[in-house]
Amino acid sequence: MRIGVIGTGRIGTIHANTLSRHRDVGSLILTDADAARAQELAHRLGETAAPGVEEIFRWGVDAVVITTATSAHAELIGRAARSGLPVFCEKPIALDLPGTLSAISEVETAGTVLQMGFQRRFDAGYTGAREAVRSGRLGRLHTVRALTSDQAPPDAAWLPLSGGLYRDTLIHDFDVLRWVTDREVADVYAAGSDAGPRMFREAGDVDTAAALLTLEDGTLATLTATRMNGAGYDVRMELAGERDQIVVGLDDRTPIASTEPTGPPAADKPWTGFLERFGPAYEAELNAFVEVVRGERANPCDGREALQALRVAEACELSRRERRPVHLAEIPGGASPAFA
Repeated sequence: MRIGVIGTGRIGTIHANTLSRHRDVGSLILTDADAARAQELAHRLGETAAPGVEEIFRWGVDAVVITTATSAHAELIGRAARSGLPVFCEKPIALDLPGTLSAISEVETAGTVLQMGFQRRFDAGYTGAREAVRSGRLGRLHTVRALTSDQAPPDAAWLPLSGGLYRDTLIHDFDVLRWVTDREVADVYAAGSDAGPRMFREAGDVDTAAALLTLEDGTLATLTATRMNGAGYDVRMELAGERDQIVVGLDDRTPIASTEPTGPPAADKPWTGFLERFGPAYEAELNAFVEVVRGERANPCDGREALQALRVAEACELSRRERRPVHLAEIPGGASPAFA
């Protein structure tokens, strides 16, 4: 199997390393807007660098992995679909609903595969939570509390391109909330704060956000995110039911300290970022993609799943701007997929 990797930045490098050592992947063709970066990575991995995207399709590959800037995702997905190629793409498909729907339409018209990169679906903690909910261990689920906290903010130049805190960061929480609970979001009420560094206000973004989501069965979920969590990178999900309560992301590296006299000590080596925290999950999702391409398993996260997470993000952004509850029915694209 020969796979083209378009984009060799941080996550592209991680994915290229995973694929290069995969027993069922014979070779890679790497390309990037920064040709020297792609060439250096190809040399290090013993793979081939291409001058540009054109060569990826002209030289011939069996599948494509897209890890470019978000603005290029939809166009590249469409091109791969028209070429009959299965695609793995980092989230999101696009930063808006029209672009997302257009790319999904191209994939469905071509009858090809689009697997989206929501790596938390492959994390052991979230997988265990999903199993606990589905087994009935928790009883009736009544409350979910989730958070994603970055240790330090991204570069100021990147913020206007990110889509904002809901679309860029909390979209992972929206996706995994749906996946773990097997429930759709019915309505949202969201707020955000730009009281931190001025670069967030200049980008029209917020550095801290919160949302109250009501699921279709009445379960309440609170989700928070921040770019300014100095203690470390913190991603957790608590699920409380009538019988039991569980938590994802609580271990000896969780960057939180107890004020109780008998509480656990603070982490000696707290998580610093998503690549470290979710390393095994990133590898697992690429292994799954190879199996999908080989016809050995069903697609674990298709474009319609990504669309539903984006719809929740769009609803939260609308709620924040207009300071009102937003029903998901107000957001286009509501035909929901069955959960895999």
